[in-house]
Amino acid sequence: MSLNESLNRVLARHAELEALMAEGKASGEEIVRMGREYSELGPVVAAVNAFRRAEKDVKSMAEMLEDPSTDPDMRELAEAEYYELRDRLPDMEREIQVLLLPKDEADEKNAILEVRAGTGGDEAALFAADLFRMYQRYSEVHGWRFEVMSVNETGIGGYKEAIATISGKDVFARMKFESGVHRVQRVPVTEAGGRIHTSAATVAVMPEAEEVDIEIDEKDLRIDVFRASGPGGQSVNTTDSAVRITHLPSGIVVSQQDEKSQHKNRAKAMKVLRARLYEREREIRDAARAAQRKGQVGSGDRSERIRTYNFPQGRVTDHRINLTLHKLDRVMDGELDELMDALITEDQAHRLAEIA
Repeated sequence: MSLNESLNRVLARHAELEALMAEGKASGEEIVRMGREYSELGPVVAAVNAFRRAEKDVKSMAEMLEDPSTDPDMRELAEAEYYELRDRLPDMEREIQVLLLPKDEADEKNAILEVRAGTGGDEAALFAADLFRMYQRYSEVHGWRFEVMSVNETGIGGYKEAIATISGKDVFARMKFESGVHRVQRVPVTEAGGRIHTSAATVAVMPEAEEVDIEIDEKDLRIDVFRASGPGGQSVNTTDSAVRITHLPSGIVVSQQDEKSQHKNRAKAMKVLRARLYEREREIRDAARAAQRKGQVGSGDRSERIRTYNFPQGRVTDHRINLTLHKLDRVMDGELDELMDALITEDQAHRLAEIA
């Protein structure tokens, strides 16, 4: 199907939905579904209409420039506008093509963020804590809600593991490319000799799943309760409030102990388990995504990396798109949009190439 035929189908469907909703004969559930589809098509229709107006204007101005009777002053004005508008048409067409790309069903969902220390001991745990705070600041920049679910701290302020829920508009759409191994090169605070060390931390970003997205059979769960402990294993709770849930069919294990209430810890653990199972199902359904994620998340080993944070040189490099930014301090302070926008653009380019 040509682009022009696709555009005509979009315009026709938008008009059809408008007419159906105006009739008022549909049920409440159908109205909601049609309203959502109508709203999603809105930006595409606006872009198509703007593109076709521009095409029409370019054609009219070309005819004016070819007409020998056109007034010289009018010709000069038309010529400048003609070339400007003509040069914009390819960008407008690409914008429409991007809008027409199939949507990831999870893009509008909230996200579960997991950061774990990888290779590098105490320094890896300190870097994991830095990454966790970086995403917290990035969430603040976008007005997202960042809710810490659990943190497993080391004695010197590092994180062996930290989990958070991030809620807001387009959270997963922007955060999903952060999954993978992040490598840091710097002089650790624990290093007396001043030598640069390389450490790693693993980041996983999963869409938050609702109960309607993933069904979990209680018979498939083994739930253990135990006494919560703090850094170094010291007891921080005198009751068995910590919860460990094992999903027997998949072998996925989730533990929560941050809350004093066993009920709250169980609810948090179920939220994380649901997200992990939902992401697992997405990977099974989409073999291409499975291969990509396997290469990104890895085991936390420093050799499997998607991004390097070089503190001595003040630079951050994303190895997937060969992008280097010399503003590491600002990136660590939550200025991630330039990196994320570049990753989204690259993903769109790959997807457009696949359907070309």
